[in-house]
Amino acid sequence: MKILVIHQVPYRKIAYHRGIDHERHEVTYIGHPHRMADLPEDLPCRRITLEADEDLVAGVCARTSRADGFEKVLALSEFGITEAWHVRRHLGIEGAALDALERVRDKVRMKEALAGSGLRHPRFVADPTPCRPLPWEGRTVLKPRQGASSEDVSVHETARAALSAFRKLPNPEEFQLEEHIDGDILHADGLVDGGRLVNLAVSRYVNKPVQYASGVPLGSHQESCTPAHRAFAEQVVAVLGIEEGCIHLEFFETADGELVFLEVANRVGGAAVISTHEQHTGVHLPSHEIAIRLDLERPPADRPTGRHHGWLAFPGHHLAADGVPEIHVPEWVRTHPCVDRIHILAPGRQCPRHITYQEWEVPVFIEASHTDPGQLRSFLEECARTVSATTRQREDQAA
Repeated sequence: MKILVIHQVPYRKIAYHRGIDHERHEVTYIGHPHRMADLPEDLPCRRITLEADEDLVAGVCARTSRADGFEKVLALSEFGITEAWHVRRHLGIEGAALDALERVRDKVRMKEALAGSGLRHPRFVADPTPCRPLPWEGRTVLKPRQGASSEDVSVHETARAALSAFRKLPNPEEFQLEEHIDGDILHADGLVDGGRLVNLAVSRYVNKPVQYASGVPLGSHQESCTPAHRAFAEQVVAVLGIEEGCIHLEFFETADGELVFLEVANRVGGAAVISTHEQHTGVHLPSHEIAIRLDLERPPADRPTGRHHGWLAFPGHHLAADGVPEIHVPEWVRTHPCVDRIHILAPGRQCPRHITYQEWEVPVFIEASHTDPGQLRSFLEECARTVSATTRQREDQAA
């Protein structure tokens, strides 16, 4: 099979070699220089590197044609889902319709699709009427219609304040207003094959993703997937018409136990979702997604650990770019029985200025597990309070 891979997610996250036999299939990777540089040197494949600032779709289409004979296009990034539709159209390859893909990229489209389904979701407005208030008054979230990692998301104490901020945006058509929902946020990660949910694990966040953008550590830990959780995820998949691949579904659980849809992505989750999911269920999500999308046989699952797994990331994008990182991890954390691994940023290495959950880029990243999810949560919460990542002024600057 001739496969074109639009390479956007770090190779070490996806591990394409676990899902594609590169000796059996003819594989071409295409992408921007920083991403192509992380392909293993000994990986048997063709490589096409775009210009650093080149538009992805235009660049891929300029370097490929139907004469190349590609049979499949693989794009596993949040930011390659609709882009791959244009590439498939250029190459004459069948795939999902554009409107179906937009339902899992555009946060307004996905909530519109849930209307009448019985699934509760936050009230929202994408195009507010001039000089009229929003249909609610309390805390309100202003967020991009298409985005990830809570970039450019802000929470306002009143609907009026959020509406005022919305009207000051230079690009308001790219944003939406959404009522704030009180409750824990959970995420469900799994696989869809032929429109059917075939694998699922549920985790509960420690702190909230929007807080991470402002410098608060974020983590999550697995807990038992209840029949209500599974039924909720199955209904989301059915209503939104998700046919194949990974899902990363986020939803609220209110104080009275009601589940409220937040958003869903038709791709694998970030941070340590891949590794923790494999440990807990035996399923390596990217390999199984690749098999489903390429019509290959799914690989066998490994033996689960029998433990609940979690992670905690400490952000660095908000720290002073010219400061000296100062990281403090108490000894009790390092030696705690819950700890599986602690990643600490290498000395002298600066944190990226953008939001990232990659364990090799943030100041501190903790992987942990326990047979009891309650014990695991307590440990992660205490780590969030006692581990710190800051910066101090350089001596030459102080002088």
